[in-house]
Amino acid sequence: MLKTLRVMLIPNDKQRTRLFQFAGTARFTYNWALEQEKKSYDSGGGFIGDYDLRRRFTEFKQEEANRWLYTISNNVCKQAVKDAVAAYHKFFSGLAGHPRYKSRKRSGARRRPDRVQIGSGWQNMSVSP
Repeated sequence: MLKTLRVMLIPNDKQRTRLFQFAGTARFTYNWALEQEKKSYDSGGGFIGDYDLRRRFTEFKQEEANRWLYTISNNVCKQAVKDAVAAYHKFFSGLAGHPRYKSRKRSGARRRPDRVQIGSGWQNMSVSP
C-alpha cells in the first residue's frame, strides 16, 4: 500500500523568488533546446539527442553572457532539456504536434525534482515553470 502526504508550502519572499528563478530558468532552457532542435530540423540535420543537446547547453552556459545559469541547480536545466527532447521525439513519432515555446502565461505544471533544504533536513521538491 502506498501512502501519499499532501503538503502545501507557503514560501517566504526569498523562497518565492528562488522558486520563480527555478521556473524561469526551466522555461528558458526548454525554449533554448526547442530552438536548437528547430534549427537542426530546418537545416536538414535531423533530431539532436539528449546527450548532445546537454553538451551544447554546457558550452552555451560557459559563454560570459550566460554565466547566470550557474546560479540555478543543474538538475532544473537537465530536466528541461530532457522534456524538450521528449517533445520532439513525440513529434517525430507522430504522437503529438510540433512542440511550442513556453511562456509565463501558458506553461502547465511540470516536475523539477531537486533536493532542497527545508528547516534542518533535506527534502525532495518539485517546482513548476
